[in-house]
Amino acid sequence: MILPTKHVSTQRSLIGVGATLLANLEQPRTVSRLWEQVREHPSVRTFERFVFALDLLYLLGAVEFVRGHLKRVS
Repeated sequence: MILPTKHVSTQRSLIGVGATLLANLEQPRTVSRLWEQVREHPSVRTFERFVFALDLLYLLGAVEFVRGHLKRVS
């Protein structure tokens, strides 16, 4: 589920959802604002997948949480 497999497409894997989240973080946003922006995206669909993908991005060091806002790490 984290990585794509024979039965899980790239867009449905958490890496794919994370890519969608990163694409929508051109500027720092609150978690709520990011959720509102991506909730209708077909790869995200549920809050659970959104949170799992955010957790994965944080663990990988791709995002950081600064003063209440999510920010991409360059």
